[in-house]
Amino acid sequence: MQMSDHAVRVYGRSHSRHAFEVRDFLSRSVVHFTWIPIDSDAACVSAFGRPMEDVEFPVVALPGAENMYGPSLTEIANRLGWVKQPSRKEYDVSIFGAGPAGLSAAVYAASEGLSVVLLEREAVGGQAGYSSLIENYLGFPGGVSGGELAERARQQAVSFGAELLLMRGGGIGAEFRDGRIHAQLTDGTTMVARSNICATGVNWRRLGLAREGEFMGRGLFYGAGTSEAPNCADQEVFVVGGGNSAGQAVMNLSAHARHVTMLVRGRRLADTLSDYLEQRIRVQPNVDIRLCSQVSALDGSDGLQSIRIVDSTTGRVESADTGHLFVCIGGQPDTHWAEGTGIVRDSAGFLVTGPDLDGNNSNWPLDRPPFYLETSVPGAFAAGDVRRNSVKRVASAVGEGAMAVTFAHRFLAEQSDSVPASR
Repeated sequence: MQMSDHAVRVYGRSHSRHAFEVRDFLSRSVVHFTWIPIDSDAACVSAFGRPMEDVEFPVVALPGAENMYGPSLTEIANRLGWVKQPSRKEYDVSIFGAGPAGLSAAVYAASEGLSVVLLEREAVGGQAGYSSLIENYLGFPGGVSGGELAERARQQAVSFGAELLLMRGGGIGAEFRDGRIHAQLTDGTTMVARSNICATGVNWRRLGLAREGEFMGRGLFYGAGTSEAPNCADQEVFVVGGGNSAGQAVMNLSAHARHVTMLVRGRRLADTLSDYLEQRIRVQPNVDIRLCSQVSALDGSDGLQSIRIVDSTTGRVESADTGHLFVCIGGQPDTHWAEGTGIVRDSAGFLVTGPDLDGNNSNWPLDRPPFYLETSVPGAFAAGDVRRNSVKRVASAVGEGAMAVTFAHRFLAEQSDSVPASR
């Protein structure tokens, strides 16, 4: 999905959430673009020959095409030729979620001759796509960005014959019958497959503060800020979180911002952060680490302008001026689609699989126990962060995606063996 360097231009207001969503989508899709803020009539007239009130922002300019005014992400993906219709009425394996686990599953399933459809509601890469640099993934001694890793995996999956359907959410519902999964997609399509792998990952956890939705994309961002880092030049930036995603964000932002403050809820950074990353952060001259600290309030008129920070040991509250707050505090699974399907979830919404189903699988219909990554519905598997007790690392997600295909093969073989031979 890569395009030539800066072939795409995006124009918009500096504090526009819609403009941020477009930049974020293109950045995670490894589409290089030039961002041009338009915050005055003079700038707008210079660019479009009209005042700001006569232009619907953001404006996306693609090479060799008419400008797109106020486009949705789906419209942009359509214009780029990424939105396609399914080529089959039924697939051997349907995979929901094109993060590391889903991409891995697509590569292995397609390379083994299965008909595979991989569905993603937005950009390829999942949460890993937000990572500016992954340094501890096998085979990349110099590190690799999450977007680049996902793009390489996408190319690999497609080269083996996997079918990728972007801008396709499976959030309406699913039904398991006749030995098939019938998934109703958000565009009205029904996707049918003989087996299924759920690799939908997690959504970024919110701070739970007043006005959070108001500032989202307008000074408040989730993830490592890959698309926003260049806009932080000479700025005071804050990052919330103590895990590897927060550490990656700090290092990425420190290369652009005047100063970065890392706000960590716990008492020890080593409890949640990989050692190599902690050592790099501690010697970064324009980074401060504040332990036992949390954001308690957000404020601003035209976008985020300040935050309040509380020290959990002393109870002291202080205000800090900033227009850039990046939140990396883990995630929550979006598995509401599982209601009514018979798939068991834990109290936090994660899918329960394999041995963890003991005590919860009274309705398990087969003589054999569930496979390791199999949910409480035979033939429906879970891989990666969406699964209960998964290891939240890219390498483990990739491994689980490949492992899920092995179990899907076994399930499909069982189904074939159970069909009586024709006479």
